Amino acid sequence: MKRVRMKKRYALVLVLGLLAILFLKSDWLAEWMYPIYYKEDIRASASNYDLEPHLIAAIIRAESNYVTGRESKKGALGLMQIMPDTAHWVVERAGFAKVDDDILRHRADVSIEVGAWYLNSLHAQFEQNPVAAVAAYNAGPGNVRKWLDGGSWDGSMNSVGDIPFGETRHYVQRVFYYYNKYKDLYPRF
Repeated sequence: MKRVRMKKRYALVLVLGLLAILFLKSDWLAEWMYPIYYKEDIRASASNYDLEPHLIAAIIRAESNYVTGRESKKGALGLMQIMPDTAHWVVERAGFAKVDDDILRHRADVSIEVGAWYLNSLHAQFEQNPVAAVAAYNAGPGNVRKWLDGGSWDGSMNSVGDIPFGETRHYVQRVFYYYNKYKDLYPRF
């Protein structure tokens, strides 16, 4: 009987200690739940293309959750889930060395560089509007241009619910959720 009470007390102290650690070290827990991998590659590409590293990290989190080698059902490849045709267009326009699909799929640095270049081109196409650029990253620039020109969406985060494609609407919300999380957790990234 005495042994059972001691075990219960020990378990209670252990649980209370764990809860205290979780609440007192919530930054640690948050960073564990929202890690950023490939920081140097993200920083380099962000610097090369005048982008916020938090935004690139958020897109990677939403697209692949930092897992290399991924291929979507639609055929998008790598960390940043770039369609092969888009990647080949980027490589040609940017003057990069030849990038085949296998390299794009498995090399984080290449996927990040190609994805960042493409994101920068979308920023330029949409007058530096990051919300429209992120929507275009998912739905394609032609669709986003049609929505903006047709008045079905104004390109702002406040009206993201007006985006005609449900997948893109949820994608934009998810990317900016991660973006804001990363900005809070990693302010000096």
